[in-house]
Amino acid sequence: MPALLSRLRRRWLSLLCLALLIVGLPVSCSVLQHKERELLFRIEPGTAGWYRGLPNDVQEFDIKPASFKAGQNLHAWWWPAARRDAPSILYLHGVRWNLTGQAFRIEQLRAMGYSVLAIDYRGFGQSKGDLPSEASVYEDARIAWERFTQMQPDASKRLIYGHSLGSAVAIDLVVDLAAEAKNHQAPMPVHGLVIESAFTSLGDAVTEVANNNLPVNWLPVRWLLSQKFDSIDKIADIDVPLLVVHGLADPFMPSRFSQQLFNAANQPKRLLLIPGGTHNNSMSLGGNQYRQAIDNLIKAKPHQVAGPAVAQGSGDS
Repeated sequence: MPALLSRLRRRWLSLLCLALLIVGLPVSCSVLQHKERELLFRIEPGTAGWYRGLPNDVQEFDIKPASFKAGQNLHAWWWPAARRDAPSILYLHGVRWNLTGQAFRIEQLRAMGYSVLAIDYRGFGQSKGDLPSEASVYEDARIAWERFTQMQPDASKRLIYGHSLGSAVAIDLVVDLAAEAKNHQAPMPVHGLVIESAFTSLGDAVTEVANNNLPVNWLPVRWLLSQKFDSIDKIADIDVPLLVVHGLADPFMPSRFSQQLFNAANQPKRLLLIPGGTHNNSMSLGGNQYRQAIDNLIKAKPHQVAGPAVAQGSGDS
């Protein structure tokens, strides 16, 4: 049992499963939901050990909309590309690490020629606020989007990128934007979406890890979850070019989740599977093929068809 607990501490979904098993029934729903959110987001305080600081041309600032309570804010980085007319990416990260833990991936996107706006959700890093929830990170992404549109006024040059749980946040944001555009009979205000290391729903992800790491596979964790992040039921409502990326050696989220999301999505779309790619290194390992896939996304027109692809080997990023 101690060895099992040690392994589970290193995996937030496994720990969530164990917590649901232990405290799910005896405690009140509010306590359970708080513990679930605490274990799900598993926020690491302070600065990531591998963070080496920001270049001088990165702008740091806080976003404080009127809807936030006193003392709350979103901390943001804006890294403009060298080219003034470059496309821009709104970057939405996953759980655990704040922006300092994402710097290497943001740096790679900027090296590809894109301006990048990245935020920490409330409760992460220098973003002040309560313990995050599914609703609050969706709200934070929408607020970041409003600032993003000011920094990149050309809708044809806007991309949204989500990594891991951030993929679910990005999908929800694009679906929300699509619904508004439809209601107002307006064009989509974003050109494309990139999701990497995604899962179909939190219930599917928790069930997957529970089955692989716990000695039983009958736990009703899906029913106990208050946080849904149900991307598989939303992605068909997205009507912009889509790039789905997943490492074939991801030890946390199997690539079949991204395959299922890809199958459920509308054209135009592309699935890029990275041999040897893990949960965090597909961008660097994919190299030039990753770069080309994003470049093709920004050039894509509605209803242009692009099929699945498997990256061959590695390349520079």
